[in-house]
Amino acid sequence: MPIRLTALTDPSAGPHRRRAAWLAADDDGSPVGTAFLTLSDREEQAHLAEAEIAVHPAGRRRGTGALLLEAAAAAARADGREVLLAVAEEGGPGEAFLAARGLRRVLVLIETRLPLADADGAALAARVERPHPGYRLVDWDGAVPDELLERYLAARPAMDDMPLGGTGHRPVRWTAERLRAAAEAVAARGDLLHTVAVLSEEDGALVAFTELVVPGDGTGAGRHYGTGVLPAHRGRGLTGWMKAASIGTARRRHPALEGLKTDTAEENTPMRRANEALGYRPTRRLCHYRLDL
Repeated sequence: MPIRLTALTDPSAGPHRRRAAWLAADDDGSPVGTAFLTLSDREEQAHLAEAEIAVHPAGRRRGTGALLLEAAAAAARADGREVLLAVAEEGGPGEAFLAARGLRRVLVLIETRLPLADADGAALAARVERPHPGYRLVDWDGAVPDELLERYLAARPAMDDMPLGGTGHRPVRWTAERLRAAAEAVAARGDLLHTVAVLSEEDGALVAFTELVVPGDGTGAGRHYGTGVLPAHRGRGLTGWMKAASIGTARRRHPALEGLKTDTAEENTPMRRANEALGYRPTRRLCHYRLDL
């Protein structure tokens, strides 16, 4: 039976992004696949479009995925986008589909998880208490406090050189408004944002940070967001120090929390080693594919 596509209205648009959606169905109306196309209005992402395509096993090998991908690519071109990105788990049917359709793999993210029941509380505490001469830890919940705002903005470029492969992603241009909006978005969906940072005792500069978001009910799994250390302060164990403090706080505040997740580019060896030392273990590999439009 032929597959029919229906364009849908997606209500999850935000102030700086739009989403297009399509439903693939059989002649009898049974849904067999979906596609979502995310279009950001941010300057650094105005050339990109991100597609999410899912096809039920009953709709595979019938051209369903191809129709959905073509619809997403056409909409991205019509919006003036230059690059279409899609993500698939390594070794799965999604990766084979994207490769067969001419997309090329440009980045691999390794997703890892720390089961909190297995975390060594004493070892974490020892890492936090270990002296780091010339530095001290600070932390906050939600939006950055006003007294640290400018220093936090000055530290955000610490993530600008993280590996992005050939995805076409560009460094985020952080402003005070954007920082506050990000924290408000986390709070609006009922989650909890906790940030640990490192201050230089020499000049008071904020030189490193790590963000952790936990579900509002304190159950399930939390996720690390941004982690960065300014280049001049790398190689001093600050990443492990901050993350150990963050993990310890999460365990104390949320005893029902099951684990913490993070993902790291395959080639980001220093960050991967820091996570492994804290007990994070790989769970899957996510492959980013690119289509030049």
